[in-house]
Amino acid sequence: MQVSPKKNTRSKPPLATRFAKAVYRDWQLWVFLLPALLFFLFFCYFPMYGVQIAFKDYKAAFGIIGSKWANPWFKHFRTFFNSFYCGRMFANTFLLNLYGLLVGFPVPVLLAILLNQLTHKRFKGFAQTAIYVPHFISTVVLAGMIYLFFSPSSGIVNKAIEAFGGKAIYFMLEEKWFRPLFIGSDVWQNAGWNTILYIATLTSIDPQLYEAATIDGASRFQRIRHIDLPHLIPICVMMLILNCGSLLSSDTNKALLLQTSGNIKTSDIIGVYVYNTGIGKAQYSYTSAIGLCLNVINFAIIILVNTISRKVSEISLF
Repeated sequence: MQVSPKKNTRSKPPLATRFAKAVYRDWQLWVFLLPALLFFLFFCYFPMYGVQIAFKDYKAAFGIIGSKWANPWFKHFRTFFNSFYCGRMFANTFLLNLYGLLVGFPVPVLLAILLNQLTHKRFKGFAQTAIYVPHFISTVVLAGMIYLFFSPSSGIVNKAIEAFGGKAIYFMLEEKWFRPLFIGSDVWQNAGWNTILYIATLTSIDPQLYEAATIDGASRFQRIRHIDLPHLIPICVMMLILNCGSLLSSDTNKALLLQTSGNIKTSDIIGVYVYNTGIGKAQYSYTSAIGLCLNVINFAIIILVNTISRKVSEISLF
């Protein structure tokens, strides 16, 4: 005769009680975590209270609470989508970020692989420092460098073109050159800095794998293909998912500095429009609605790309 085991009738303690016990048990760790929690609370979550002005006719004199709700509540969203240049701004912003992702995403991965192949420690350190430095150049200085180097009269690029028998090009006044200059300068400035995560991944690989591959007669290219790349794929996929979440968010400061009357057809992105309308014309509710709309779309893109990645490669953020 089998005796069925007794069922555990004891219920789990409430979540609040378990949380309190966990805090009491590991209070030292919570103390270390407290500054980060406070930072995100005050600078990331508390400002979300102001998102409601996207649904109000905000007046600074009345404040957020005193301002009246828009009638209808989606009035500012409808105004933006019905604006004349809405389609052009969406296309310019999306294409600028899409081309930047296609061109700029593989470069840090290739640089990290090349740096990992360097065996001379001093030269490797010098190379890493050299490619990190452009990241610390301010946007204003970078824009000034672009204007200086690509000047039609005294720029070094046009001097080289004329030396080979060509004619000077007005890079800053031709709309077709805005995206190449914007994306190329961004890759030059940030590619080296973005290699940090990939280099950290490569340095964590067990050296015995390389030794075993060398003993088996694997060439350097084969070691990269069968050891480096498989270890880089998971972090590359996760970074790609995160980067896809900013396809409608561009460097507004840089675009504003590089925008001229000649290239406005391609440089007229949503960020510049929000800056000119929100700061210049004090239409805070209208521009807040635009920003909220873009954030919702970017969030939806992250969810979509993450879902596709989980089904295709079983790698995802969540």
